[in-house]
Amino acid sequence: MSRRHYAVSLQQASQESPTLARLTALTRESSERLKAIETLIPAGLRATIQAGPIDGDSWCLLVRSNSAAAKLRQLAPALQAHLRSRGWEVNAIRLKVQT
Repeated sequence: MSRRHYAVSLQQASQESPTLARLTALTRESSERLKAIETLIPAGLRATIQAGPIDGDSWCLLVRSNSAAAKLRQLAPALQAHLRSRGWEVNAIRLKVQT
């Protein structure tokens, strides 16, 4: 049996694999969620936050410092309400401090 090796783009690979397609969709949605709440986050904190994984109705934000995480914990109820008003079912926002 002759096997041909050829390069495929990430987009093509994700379209051909249901698992990769799901991961790509979740990554895109997580980034969209972060853009949706960006205006609610103080400008000085925006650069310290990255979109993280989505797990059902829970969403994770990756944060660079404990102080930024503390402020986001205070804002979490407002962020969740804003996301729900935009159509995303977010019942919990988890924060993971990156070291």
